[in-house]
Amino acid sequence: MAGILDSFRLDGKVAWVTGASYGLGMAYAMAFAEAGATVVFNSSNQERVEKAVKEYKEAGFDVYGAVCDVTDEAQVRSFVEDVEERFGSIDILVNNAGIIKRIPMTEMSLEEWNRVINVDLTGPFICSKAVIPAMIKKGGGKIINACSMMSEFGRETVSAYAAAKGGLKMLTRNICSEYGQYNIQCNGIGPGYIATPQTAPLRKRGEDGSINPFDRFIRSKTPAQRWGHTDELKGLAVFLASPASDFVNGQVIYIDGGISAYIGQDPGNLDISRFESEKEDDSIIVND
Repeated sequence: MAGILDSFRLDGKVAWVTGASYGLGMAYAMAFAEAGATVVFNSSNQERVEKAVKEYKEAGFDVYGAVCDVTDEAQVRSFVEDVEERFGSIDILVNNAGIIKRIPMTEMSLEEWNRVINVDLTGPFICSKAVIPAMIKKGGGKIINACSMMSEFGRETVSAYAAAKGGLKMLTRNICSEYGQYNIQCNGIGPGYIATPQTAPLRKRGEDGSINPFDRFIRSKTPAQRWGHTDELKGLAVFLASPASDFVNGQVIYIDGGISAYIGQDPGNLDISRFESEKEDDSIIVND
């Protein structure tokens, strides 16, 4: 009789993680491979694909990568057909590819707005549309959307990103509503603030030992009073991709240390002495 941990295994599954040439997408892909899945990924740049394949191999994972622009429906269809010929139909899709443009709304051009919407919202629509028919035929599948805290909250200079991520939350719910009857589960992951080299400048101490104002702000808004780490996101991804989550559908789950549940405290009341021993994360991710 299979044990509970067996329900988290992904043996025999084909998992496609879009934009997994670095960052959180790569972390998801490695977690899936470790759980037994055959992993494929795409990037819009051949050089990134080659560099990523090398990194996966150095980490001990045999992963297939190819160039594909998630906003180009013909390219997506071609990529999916290629994967099906090589490995079989896709069981797990992670719509991870995304961009952000930090521009005040009144200064943002229509072209810039459309680019963010196309990658962050239209891309997941195109990719999901491409894999759902085979999932129905096979008897089920998993779709995981890379949502964000901006799926729930507004913030200055990210109007297009927040609009796209809010739309992605609703696309998640609608895929659940429309295709749950075919044993397809569609859920979202919403990361909080993650400690990485890209966010390191926001956490760097001043020469006098003072805390960066943004670092202090984020900690004061987070019950855990710290930034998250990439490894803390992998478990949820594997859960949502595995049979263990077969009755979880249409949800966006936030891994944010409690920030979305908390009104926050006065930043001046933080005990900064407890921050000294925190580790840094070598991964690269931007997901706020």
